[in-house]
Amino acid sequence: MDDLKAPSRRITSDNIPDIIPVLPIVDTNLFPKMVLPLVLIQNEAVELIDDAMAGNRMLGLLLSKRSDIDSRHRTDDLHMIGTVAVILKMSKMKDDKAQLLIQGLDRFRVIEFLQNKKYMQARIDVMENRNADSNKENRALMANIVKQYEKIVAFSPGLPSEMGQMIKSLQEPHVLADMVASTINAPVKEKQKVLELLDVNKRLKKVTRLVNDQLEILEMSFKIQSQVKEDMDKRQREYYLRQQLKAIRDELGETEDESVEIKEYRAKIEEKALPEEAQKEAKRELQRLSRMHPSSSEYVVASTYLDWLTSLPWDVASDDMLDIKEAKKILNNDHYGLEKPKKRILEYLAVRTLKNDSKGPILCFTGPPGTGKTSLGRSIARALGRQFVRISLGGVRDEAEIRGHRRTYVGALPGRIIQCLRKAGTNNPVFMLDEIDKVDHSYHGDPSSALLEVLDPEQNFSFSDHYLDVPFDLSDVMFLTTANVLHTIPAPLRDRMEILELNGYTEEEKFKIATRYLIPKQREANGLTATRVKLTAGAVKLIISGYTRESGLRNLEQKIGAVCRGVAARIVEGETKNIIVGQKDLHQYLGPVRNRPDPALGIKNPGVVMGLAWTPYGGEILFIEAVAMKGRKGLTLTGQLGDVMKESASTALSFIRANTKKIKVDHSFFNTHDLHIHVPEGSIPKDGPSAGVAMLTCLASVMTGRLVKKRLAMSGEITLRGEVLPVGGIKEKVIAAHRAGIKTIILPLWNQKDMEDVPEYIKDSIEFHFVDKMEDVLALALS
Repeated sequence: MDDLKAPSRRITSDNIPDIIPVLPIVDTNLFPKMVLPLVLIQNEAVELIDDAMAGNRMLGLLLSKRSDIDSRHRTDDLHMIGTVAVILKMSKMKDDKAQLLIQGLDRFRVIEFLQNKKYMQARIDVMENRNADSNKENRALMANIVKQYEKIVAFSPGLPSEMGQMIKSLQEPHVLADMVASTINAPVKEKQKVLELLDVNKRLKKVTRLVNDQLEILEMSFKIQSQVKEDMDKRQREYYLRQQLKAIRDELGETEDESVEIKEYRAKIEEKALPEEAQKEAKRELQRLSRMHPSSSEYVVASTYLDWLTSLPWDVASDDMLDIKEAKKILNNDHYGLEKPKKRILEYLAVRTLKNDSKGPILCFTGPPGTGKTSLGRSIARALGRQFVRISLGGVRDEAEIRGHRRTYVGALPGRIIQCLRKAGTNNPVFMLDEIDKVDHSYHGDPSSALLEVLDPEQNFSFSDHYLDVPFDLSDVMFLTTANVLHTIPAPLRDRMEILELNGYTEEEKFKIATRYLIPKQREANGLTATRVKLTAGAVKLIISGYTRESGLRNLEQKIGAVCRGVAARIVEGETKNIIVGQKDLHQYLGPVRNRPDPALGIKNPGVVMGLAWTPYGGEILFIEAVAMKGRKGLTLTGQLGDVMKESASTALSFIRANTKKIKVDHSFFNTHDLHIHVPEGSIPKDGPSAGVAMLTCLASVMTGRLVKKRLAMSGEITLRGEVLPVGGIKEKVIAAHRAGIKTIILPLWNQKDMEDVPEYIKDSIEFHFVDKMEDVLALALS
């Protein structure tokens, strides 16, 4: 190691040159007159020190605004005021590192940075202190700082007691302020502010604030430490006294009998048929509990754990009602339609009849809101004769919601799975996990990953809750989940479930559900009877078509409830005793009709097409409009369109330009006209692959001037090769088209298989065309 001694001649502020090398520093400050050790690890910095040692040993230290140690600091990363320092001693170490001992000389301000060498240089201006005389105010500030600083030294083991005496001996205000700011534990940014203050009076005031803040922190820390020590001493004293009391009783032969609570826990453990591992853990915890004093906090934790362990239904199961006819009757009475879920439940019962130890299925009901997913779970539990429990997973971000907290945490509890099983009182309930598509994750963990073990029949026979820390068998539980969409569910979790789609209801189905279920339910909820209020069939149909437009039933039930409340108000006011609500009466309860009766009649110009779209809330009619204008700006798209729909529009335009002869479009049209495609309701984001054929037809219609046929809608994706690709959500789209009065629908050929889900009366009322070529779409759509 090469050790270079301190300089033989005295270096003062008068020797500071106009240009000095600049060394960026982080997380520390150097004040004038102060000494600071530094370790340099960058090659550029070591080269800077070598040049300084070969010259006048001076360099400028500037605090970096960045916190990382990096030699590649930019000039705008550095503060402009720093300290000129002289190298007192340098020692080179291994790995090209250098250890320095430097002393601050004076403050300086950077005039400009110079980039003449590998390291940074700057032209500087040495700064002088202002208002540095020892006036009354400065002396008062100095006395206060000295007094507070002595208290800081008393509270800080890291500061030697001699520091207080040394501070007292300082007579110059600027030196005192710099010395105190350098030695107290204040943030680096605050110390930099002190360094930048040239007015000594202001500097003393700033240091006074820093000293007061530091003293308050130290006093508070000392108070907390004293309280903690006092509490620990008290606990240790109680422990020793208990041990002495126990030894005295043992000497006298006065052994205590077991407490009543310990006897109760022991009896519960013997009565409950706990699995071997759970019984072993319960006995171990009971043994620990018997050695604790009832007033200790550990006693409460152990007793709460035993409460949970002995209250769970380890071997309590309800008997399945394996009467398929009765189960079918219950399902049909509770729900109209939903044939696929009902069929799956009856199949499950049939398998249980033949093989009683079959594992419970993991069914996922997916569909728009209000289609009866959650209520179907209650009906399934009633049909099976099992308990029904439900938790909502919407917005759950903490893994502990599923797996529970470990007992080391204050207020720890089992997860919601174990909590609901305790509430159900059986180990084979119907367990509904609502809104599984809305599970989120955060730094607390990923709940969807925790659900993998819960919903996997190959793993959930030994589900481990962090609080219980013993396996619990979930294989007999019938798990049901609900979701509005599937793409937000992680693929490994979706793979463990059997997906059953609950599509939207048709108007005919809504009418039957309203008359059989919703109207009687709302009459009872509002204190009415069938004789006091009656809704005519026409009124119910008008509510469905004119006031609600949804795939589910939630809004329909709300509107019926609003009518019942209005009738109840009229009856209470004494207007009448019995009311029949017809179509003409609905406006006084629900206001004017909100939905257009037949949007299909609105197409009267070329370039207007009706597409079919799928949303998480069901099918929708999507109008697409286009106009041609003089100009050469190309294609303009508006209406909050996503990337997929923009790509469909570009693909359609490219296909038309490549096939102008087939489509009968003048090729010069593209050199003289601009095209603008707009999808109304622009504030609603729209995206998806279903609008490709509609974009194609819209552009071809406006270019050729041919009208799109009346009451026609379409859905399908397109390619540059001229093919029509299949899309999803066919049933919801067809139902939406039927609701809008559509008479003809064009769909991809591959989607013909999806027509099995469409009700027969809708298929009979609409003419369907299934195509696989884009030319066929135009031939069918344009008049």
